Amino acid sequence: MHDDATSAPTLPRARRPAEIPAAPAAVAVAVGAALLARSASRTLAEQLAAHYAARIRQRLLLPGARLPSVRESARRHRVSPSTVVAAYDQLLAQGLVEAKRQRGFFVRGVDIASHGAPPAAPHLEITTETTQRPATPLRPPPVDATALIRGMFAADAQHPAPGLGTLPAEWLDAAMLQTALRRVMAPAKSASASHQPSSYLHYGEPAGDTRLRHALSHRLADFGVPASPAQIVTANGATHALDICSRALLAPGDAVLVDEPGWSVEFARLTQLGMRLLPVPRGVDGPDLAAMAALAQAHQPRLYVTCSVLHNPTGVSLGLAAAHQVLRLAEQHDFRILEDDTYAHLAPAHAPRLSALDGLRRTIYVSGFAKILAPGWRVGFMAAPADLVERFVDVKLLGTLTTPALLEQAVAVCLEQGWLRRHSERVIARLGAARTRTVKLALAAGCRFVTPPAGLFGWVDTGVDTERLATDMLDDGWLLAPGTVFFPNRQPSTLMRINFATTQDPRFWQAFEKAREG
Repeated sequence: MHDDATSAPTLPRARRPAEIPAAPAAVAVAVGAALLARSASRTLAEQLAAHYAARIRQRLLLPGARLPSVRESARRHRVSPSTVVAAYDQLLAQGLVEAKRQRGFFVRGVDIASHGAPPAAPHLEITTETTQRPATPLRPPPVDATALIRGMFAADAQHPAPGLGTLPAEWLDAAMLQTALRRVMAPAKSASASHQPSSYLHYGEPAGDTRLRHALSHRLADFGVPASPAQIVTANGATHALDICSRALLAPGDAVLVDEPGWSVEFARLTQLGMRLLPVPRGVDGPDLAAMAALAQAHQPRLYVTCSVLHNPTGVSLGLAAAHQVLRLAEQHDFRILEDDTYAHLAPAHAPRLSALDGLRRTIYVSGFAKILAPGWRVGFMAAPADLVERFVDVKLLGTLTTPALLEQAVAVCLEQGWLRRHSERVIARLGAARTRTVKLALAAGCRFVTPPAGLFGWVDTGVDTERLATDMLDDGWLLAPGTVFFPNRQPSTLMRINFATTQDPRFWQAFEKAREG
């Protein structure tokens, strides 16, 4: 086994990291958030192998991911090529990677659970033709839905995360949340009520806190969605609400229409439930109606899951004409529409919602508050036709027994007092300024916006394979959302979703250009 513990390539002075000590007895080489220490008991090759093995087991590199070339890895980690070869040999011996002649080293499709990591992601079953055909298992991409989720918990504090779907912490109003919690937990003022234990010390109401459901009913009226408190069921976030609806309405093997591109977590979740995905191309004006009609005619879908307003990842909103046509197709082919309005608080109230046009007949409206209040405030809800409510409540109770009464009541306070509305207005204004800055930086870096910039996300064409780009930039602390994540068939893509709030930093675009050219 070769190693270069006694010598390392000389770096140009301008690029030598300041944190590397000059004394040769304890030299450390940076590897993302980790360090390769020359004075450690393990060789540099062993440490580098452990670094890549950890990323594979954490599912930040998934089956099919190509490791950097030996030369690129040596340059990036400032070690000799022989060290990289020795590290890759160890990964080969551990069964974590495989070598392909003239192509490089790739993460193997192994059962990583046997190595102490979570099981591999499920295969997607996708139908794109208009005739039924057996599904072919597809390899998951190097960066998929679970990788992005795990990245949220392993984000580098020194680098904003361009690929994440949340607002920066400093944009959130912690004081508002603390005040709302204090109000909920304040002792009862009346003598009669003071002897009653606080409601948040018990299980929450099966359908959700009554106070919150009344506040939500008023909020939905602003969007034109006619939902009484009795038609609203709360959940542990919008994703949980989507899951409740899917479990209540679908059975394994059912066909489901989904937007393409669309939300990777939804693809993974539906696939895990055993559904057949029918991807409908999504453009600037909405879904491809001819493709939707052909798929509906051939496959009799039970559900269409879509994001009408500030669509993820394209940022576009559904036009009125397209919305009417979607509702006509749903009526004609007898499927329901599950409308995900997760970004409602960042959008104008007058934006067309399918649930408003339909009056909650074939539609179920889903939203939540984690995007605008805080990621940990997992309060979501669904507004549904009256005949589905009890079915949704039953599924909810089987999965969680209850919902967090304390947080639900605190959200109700934020709605009732107008605090959430004013906070949303401030965020929208701040996001508009961030979007203007980011668009200039992205265009200057040679990117092209595929859809008009709007909302939280930009959908950009980089001109290079963003799957490779995401892998290359991960070691430098930048978590990207490559286009392949947003296609159900996980096709190679030059597209990338960026978060306007977290891509204002010129350092990111400098790192992006460097990685793209490399």
